[in-house]
Amino acid sequence: GKFLKAGRVVVLLQGRHAGKKAVVTKVFDEGSKARPFGHALVAGVERPFKKVTKKMSQKKIKNKLRCKCFVKFVNYNHMMPTRYTIPSEMSPATMVTDQQMTTSDGRKEARHFVQKL
Repeated sequence: GKFLKAGRVVVLLQGRHAGKKAVVTKVFDEGSKARPFGHALVAGVERPFKKVTKKMSQKKIKNKLRCKCFVKFVNYNHMMPTRYTIPSEMSPATMVTDQQMTTSDGRKEARHFVQKL
């Protein structure tokens, strides 16, 4: 059946984001011209927040609370769906669009938007 819908949390298995969790924002079951295989647009966290303690300065805390995100197209073979989904109020489908992914500026913009969440 079709279990990879927008909002599903997946674990990426290949590439530099292997082992990282991501959220499916859009699925392409039939593939597209550029990618003739079933794939999905995912957004995930590359580097999560670090631990913060009381004695750290504000500047240090600000740096520690920085989180790095990524958005990319992933082949279905390279991700493993989990049983979790994110709540639909967060509207995963609107997080990133394919138009944004065509240009590097668009990708940056998308990444910053995901980071805000």
